[in-house]
Amino acid sequence: MVFTMFDENNAGNKIALLIDGDNAQASIFGKVLSEIGRYGSITIRRIYGDWTTREMSSWKKALEIHAIQPIQQFRYTIGKNATDSALIIDAMDILHDGYVNGFGIVSSDSDFTKLATRIREKGLFVIGVGEKKTPEAFVKACDIFVFTEILRIPDEDREMKKEVSSNESSGESAEKDPVPIIREAIEMVIREDGWAHLSPIGMALRKMDPSFDSRTYGHKQLSQLIKSYPEVFELKYDKEKIGDVHVHILESDNIPVEEIIEKLNLDKKYITVLKENGYDNCSHLKDLSVNDMLKLGNMNPTTARKILSYCV
Repeated sequence: MVFTMFDENNAGNKIALLIDGDNAQASIFGKVLSEIGRYGSITIRRIYGDWTTREMSSWKKALEIHAIQPIQQFRYTIGKNATDSALIIDAMDILHDGYVNGFGIVSSDSDFTKLATRIREKGLFVIGVGEKKTPEAFVKACDIFVFTEILRIPDEDREMKKEVSSNESSGESAEKDPVPIIREAIEMVIREDGWAHLSPIGMALRKMDPSFDSRTYGHKQLSQLIKSYPEVFELKYDKEKIGDVHVHILESDNIPVEEIIEKLNLDKKYITVLKENGYDNCSHLKDLSVNDMLKLGNMNPTTARKILSYCV
């Protein structure tokens, strides 16, 4: 049993793709294959389920198109998930055979948390794919986790989502502000000159949150997401090495609230709201939470997050 080191940028990686047919969608499976295929060649493709049930009929066309091997697993007992057990047993057999150096697990079920952990303990790479309802334990057990909601969003809808999320009047945002985790990732890999290379930033983000994906925030690439916050980050492109991008965190402690509101194109009434409560610059704001900001009055959650992100 010999494992080769997994390299995320190496097309020579061999990946075993195991699909929980009870907790996956056939309609987007082509996109799932493309997503996992970015990390190597999918040499094993298996889907597990009870093929005598009507629920599995939607997969029959996908089996032919994508050359997936169906594994029949009868439901011997009501309430017991035999599919999960069959998938886990096969995964352990594949693991010990040593023919692959990575696994793709398609499911939104927390039952695979221990499996993902065990595979990673052996030094193999694990990418999970599932819905946003997937328990956090399973998400964090994977090296990378991709939410299927992202794969279902067409490019035009993603652009629309980006515009809505940046609109001050949109109210409560569905996604968390990405600035704090990006800043933390930069600080993990920053060089002595104060700059950090984009690639290590991406790897640091995955270590902190396997489900982090710039597409969640309406951008196809991490560099585009970071570039959308010019008040927080500065980007530098290497002219000699095409594609090389370096990122720097801008200092913000002494920036007055007047400049913050102007740069964010917010209503000037917020200058009065902040100054009346004793918040004159970023150094006064950086320790506040969104709830603290809302208590000041005349401010919605989206606006509060924008201001706090500027001063992180």
